[in-house]
Amino acid sequence: MSEFSNALSVSSSGLRAQAQRLRHVAENIANADTPGYRRKTVAFEASDAVHGGVAPGPVRLDRSPLSRVYDPAHPLADATGHYQGSNVSLMIEIADAREAQRSYEANLKMFTQARDMSSGLMDLLRR
Repeated sequence: MSEFSNALSVSSSGLRAQAQRLRHVAENIANADTPGYRRKTVAFEASDAVHGGVAPGPVRLDRSPLSRVYDPAHPLADATGHYQGSNVSLMIEIADAREAQRSYEANLKMFTQARDMSSGLMDLLRR
C-alpha cells in the first residue's frame, strides 16, 4: 500500500510545483506593462530523493535587459523621452503557461490513476 501513497505523494508534489509556476506566469503577464518590472522564474528541485518528489526552488528575477519605451509624456521618461519598460515577453509567458498546464494535467491524471488503483485493490481485498 505504501507504493500507492508514494505515487500520490509524487504526483501531488508535482501539482503544487506547477501551480506555483502558473502563479508566477500569471503575475508576469499581469505586470507586462509595469515600468521596471523584471520577469520572475522558478526552477524545480528534488524534494525527496528516495521517492522522486519535486518542490519549487527559489524565485529568481530574469536579468535580461529591460525594454526601452519611447513616450515623452510618461512621468518616468528621461530627457530623450524613453523610460525602462519590463522584460516580459507575452509569447514566452504563454508558452510557459501552456507547458505548466500540461504538466499539471499529467500529474493530475497520475494522481487519479493511483487513487483508482488503490480503491480497486481495496475492493478486491474486501471480497
